[in-house]
Amino acid sequence: MRWLTGVLITLLLALQYPLWIGPGCWPQVWHTRRQLADQLSVDRQLAERNAAMSAEVRDLKQGVGAIEERARQELGMVRKDEVYFQILDATPAGTPAVRVGEVGREK
Repeated sequence: MRWLTGVLITLLLALQYPLWIGPGCWPQVWHTRRQLADQLSVDRQLAERNAAMSAEVRDLKQGVGAIEERARQELGMVRKDEVYFQILDATPAGTPAVRVGEVGREK
């Protein structure tokens, strides 16, 4: 009876070896599933980017408005009948900033 128990335990271990250690084992399956999930996430992001680029290309091919908008933003295009205003945020270098109420006041 003892030898039958030993044979069954040996047979059980022999059957478990490929499941946990051999080729195609569970840790490899888990790792492959994780890689698949990561790749699907990257693919989703790339598909969204491709859809946006495709819409932009379609808009550039069909509409003049998109080309004009891009020329205004990137190249500073101004039409003949338009007036261009430039608003400066900071004072130019070398000129002192004057506060209201300080002009002509002596210390």
